[in-house]
Amino acid sequence: MPANALPQDDTDQSPWLKDPRHRDWLLADARRQFQFFDASVNPKGGFFTLDLDGRPLPDRLQELHTTTRLIHSYALGMRLGQPGADKIVDQGMRYLWSHHRDPVHGGYVWGVKDDAVADGRKLAYGHVFVLLAASSALEVGHPDARRLYEDVSEVLEQHFWEEDPGLFCDEWNRDWTPFSSYRGMNANMHGVEALLAAHEATNDAQPLARAGRILEMFTQRMVATHGWRIPEHYTASWLVDPDYAGDPMFRPPGTTPGHSCEFGRLLLQWWDLSGRPQGDAPERARRLIARALSDAWDKARGGMVYTLDLDGKVAIDARYWWPVTEAIGALSMLIKLDPRPEDELWYRRLWRFADEKLIDHRRGGWFPELDGNDRPAMTQFKGKPDIYHSVQAALFPLTPGLSRHMHELGAL
Repeated sequence: MPANALPQDDTDQSPWLKDPRHRDWLLADARRQFQFFDASVNPKGGFFTLDLDGRPLPDRLQELHTTTRLIHSYALGMRLGQPGADKIVDQGMRYLWSHHRDPVHGGYVWGVKDDAVADGRKLAYGHVFVLLAASSALEVGHPDARRLYEDVSEVLEQHFWEEDPGLFCDEWNRDWTPFSSYRGMNANMHGVEALLAAHEATNDAQPLARAGRILEMFTQRMVATHGWRIPEHYTASWLVDPDYAGDPMFRPPGTTPGHSCEFGRLLLQWWDLSGRPQGDAPERARRLIARALSDAWDKARGGMVYTLDLDGKVAIDARYWWPVTEAIGALSMLIKLDPRPEDELWYRRLWRFADEKLIDHRRGGWFPELDGNDRPAMTQFKGKPDIYHSVQAALFPLTPGLSRHMHELGAL
């Protein structure tokens, strides 16, 4: 890496966001990520998951969030003028409609292997990513985007949105029969992300309003009684379920500081898109992000631990790449809005850790997990599972506004 990519002189407090050397380095890292994940394309349709060297892994299971996140990420690449990005968006859009979409029961199945449904569950988490993919495809003018957008919007309306609480429920069998009463924060957080993208793509007021209702629940009501941390799991009546422990990757118990960083960023984006109304949204976002960094930063090793107990004690001390990327995105928003000295210090600390430990400078992409000796680990992940988190960490600081403003990427 060039020695001047991350300035080392901390006596100079001028924001890195305005430093041309840093901005050039961010853009170069984003382009190297796109080049690495170009190898995801499966000639038979859909996408491969890649190992650390960029070779296809043998497991052919393709999950809905992988397909949709690649569509969204390469739509961003199209805005950058990244060569070949349009072909990956095309591939993902075709596969989403021909394989994930359920022509019998409607909606989108979670897992596909070759031409067969491998996991027919209908999950809110997956469907909001379909909405994100459709919205991003709309913004780049994909010819099938409107069809996908209208289809997934109808499914979300009929099967997932619950008007009384103003939140998304979580999961169904393939035929829309219930198999649990679980309610979760994660699907709703990514629901906010997708709803804000939908609003930006269509200028429809309803997605923005619904995003606001979800944000009120988690960044106002929940944090008020949980020390500015957000519990992950709930009962059907939206009471915190302290004993729930599901999938250790997607549904670990307790709270997840990386999600608080995401919520802080999304709250600022909603506030900006809503015309910056009176209220405490910016301060709530700042408090969420500050609590997450204070709780999660591993003072001995660097990086962010994965989860906490509901009382704030470290529960899972694994260090994954995505909380660092989300903290970078959140800090970049705070610096754009109301920069404070501690914001700049955290932003630099996060990028230096990523540069030294997480970014694969030789091959491209980021390592998803570190072991106790700061070597790439494979405990929860195989290979490099996606571009979505890390490429947005590189791109969010480069846009001038708080919202996604995909059209502004074309000027970089």
